[in-house]
Amino acid sequence: MTRRIPRNRAQRDLDRPPRERFATRTLTADCGDGSCRGRLYLPSATRDPPVVVMGPEIGAEASFGLPAIAERFAAAGYAAFRFDYPGFGDSDGDDQRIDPAGHRRAYAAAVDRVGEVADLGSSVVAYGAGFAAAHALWVAGERRAVDAAMAITPILDGGAYLRRRGIGPFVRAVGTGVRGRIGDAIPGGVTGGRTVPIAGDPETRAVIAAPGAKRAYLDLVDRDSAWRNETPAGSLLAIARTDLGDRLADVRVPTLVLAGADDALAPAESVESAADRLPRGTYVRLPADHWSIYGADFEPAIGHQLAFLTDVFED
Repeated sequence: MTRRIPRNRAQRDLDRPPRERFATRTLTADCGDGSCRGRLYLPSATRDPPVVVMGPEIGAEASFGLPAIAERFAAAGYAAFRFDYPGFGDSDGDDQRIDPAGHRRAYAAAVDRVGEVADLGSSVVAYGAGFAAAHALWVAGERRAVDAAMAITPILDGGAYLRRRGIGPFVRAVGTGVRGRIGDAIPGGVTGGRTVPIAGDPETRAVIAAPGAKRAYLDLVDRDSAWRNETPAGSLLAIARTDLGDRLADVRVPTLVLAGADDALAPAESVESAADRLPRGTYVRLPADHWSIYGADFEPAIGHQLAFLTDVFED
C-alpha cells in the first residue's frame, strides 16, 4: 500500500486525499536496456480513466514529490503512472546516469505500457517537471497515443540551463563532463568512475547548482531511499547537448506550461517563449519557484493542473 504520510521534509504538511479514493499497484515497462518500474494509481470511482504518465525530475527518483501529485490526480478521477528511469530507484541498474536519450526512451516505453493495461482508458497525458518536461514534450510530439501534455517549470535547453551559471562555471561543467565521458570509454582510465553531485552549492560542478537549490532538492528525497547525491560526470555533457527547442512545433496536443515567477533554474521569460512555440500551449505563471510547487505552493500548482485536465477531458 502507498504510504499516507510523505517521507520527505518538503511535503509533510500537505493534505492528502482519503486512501479509499484510489488503489495502487506496481507496473513494469520494457525500456530496452532493462525494465523500468513504477507505481500505477487507479481512481476508485472512475471506469477506464485517462492516465497521466509521470517521469521524475533531473537526477531524481519517482518517489521524490510525485506521489502526492499522483494521489491528487487519482482522487480527481485520473489514473497516474510514476516510474523510475533506468539506473534509478526501482528500475534496473543503479548507476544514476543522467541520459536524456535513454530517459526519453523510458518515457515512450511507459506510454506504450499503460496502453496495455485493461482497466485504463485510451487517453494518455505526458507529464514532466523541470528537465523531465523536455522528455514529456518529446514523447508528446512522437507518440500518437499521447492526447495532452503538462510541462511544469520546464527546462528544455540543457546548454542554456548550464550557461546561466556564467561562462566560467559553464566551461568548467562541460569540461568535467567531457573528461568523465572520456574516462568512461577508457578501461582503467584516470577519469573513469568520476562523479559529480546531482544537487550542490552554486560554486560546485553539480548538475543543480543555484542558491538554495541543494537544500530544496534534498528536502524532496524519500528518507527510505537508497538514492545517492551523485551521477557520472559525463551526465553534464549529455545535459549540455540536449535542446528540445526545434521539436516544440511537433507537439500538437493541448499542453499546459506552468512557470514559476521566481524560478532561477527555468526563468519564466524563457518558459513563456517556449510556450509561444507550442501550437496548442496554455501558459500559466505562478508566484512560485522551481521547488515550491511541491510544497509551499503545491495547492495553486495542482489546482491549475487539475483544471487543465478538466478542460481537456470533460468538455
